[in-house]
Order: sequence, then structure tokens, then C-alpha cells
Amino acid sequence: MCHRITPLLTEDLQSALDELHRSGHARIPRRDDATVVPDAYPGTQLPLFTLDARGDLQVSELVWGFDAPPQSRSKLVFNTRIETALAQARSGHGLWAQPLLTGRCLVPVSSFYESWTRSAPERGAQVRFTIPGRRIFLLAGVCDSSRFSIVTTEPNADVGAVHSRMPLVLAPGESSIWLGPEYASLSDRSGITLDAVPELRSAAKASANPQLPL
Repeated sequence: MCHRITPLLTEDLQSALDELHRSGHARIPRRDDATVVPDAYPGTQLPLFTLDARGDLQVSELVWGFDAPPQSRSKLVFNTRIETALAQARSGHGLWAQPLLTGRCLVPVSSFYESWTRSAPERGAQVRFTIPGRRIFLLAGVCDSSRFSIVTTEPNADVGAVHSRMPLVLAPGESSIWLGPEYASLSDRSGITLDAVPELRSAAKASANPQLPL
């Protein structure tokens, strides 16, 4: 269950989108080293990429989490199991049917966290996941006009040692697949390589001018 991510700033996403339109590369400009972007949790309003009425990328600020169904014990549903969403999309019924069919979106992050549930000594500890060599990467999401949820799938080998689920991490070039008609093909994330760093260890130094893998 992904309930903690390190997002980007709205101005970062807009700059990347402007650069994408100019040059074809979604580069984020150099940021002042003193600027710290806090981690985000469900219920937070965050910037992400959605599609406008013409099918073009735009920057939107949405709340992380949908209102939970009345029978649920939770107030927010902030993760979307890809298996459940695909079944609901096929039937045309359920919380995720319409968001998956018409509201797929991209959530840029520099990391996501999972709680360690696989072995008792580390149970509950947070582990930070990143893509080697990339400061910024994309998570698959679904949204409506005001809210979004992060799509999850079966864990790959890197996350599976820690947790039973993982966000649907997109590799470079896969954003167009997620936003297109063949999105179901991305359910298998076994080919994605991730670095896992326990929270108290120092993370690797990040690149000063990363490129969004759109």
C-alpha cells in the first residue's frame, strides 16, 4: 500500500511541460538546493499530469484519495488495485470503472515508500524506493475532476522483499502506453529495477537537472 511519496512542485511540472512543447524533452530546470519538497500523504493536494479535453497533457492539482464507499472503515481510498480496476472497467460498474477508462493520469515523484511487512524484525519500518540513475520518475494514476489515486500492482522482486503491493511504476517511454488504449499491458512490473533504501540511511546524491521520462 503506497501512502507516502515525494512529489514535485507545480512550477516544476509546468516548466517540464513547457520544455516538452519546445524541445520534445520534459526537463526540469535547476532548483535551488535550499528548496525542500516535503513528502506527501493521502488527503494532500498535489500536482500531476492529466489529459485535457483534446487529449493533451496539462498540469493539474488534485487531492490524493477518493471518498471511500459508505460501508468502508476508511475515509479515503488512495490506492487502486489494477486487477480490481480492470474488472470494474470491463463490467462498467464500481468506483474505479470510469476513472480507469477516462481518467488515467501521471504522478511524477522522486521516490515512494513502503512499510516493511515481509519480516518481523523490520515490520513497520519505511523503505524508500527510487529508480537507479533517475531522480524523477512517474507513477500511474487514475483521477476524476478533483481527486486521484495511485494504481498498484503485484510487487516485483525489489519491492516484494518488503511489501505485498507496489505502485505501478512507469519506465521511460511508458507514459504514452498508460494514457493510451493498451494500458492493461503494464500490469506486470517485473522488468522494473528499483533501489530500496531504509529510511534512516543516506540516499544517493541526485542529479541537478533531471529529465521526466515521458
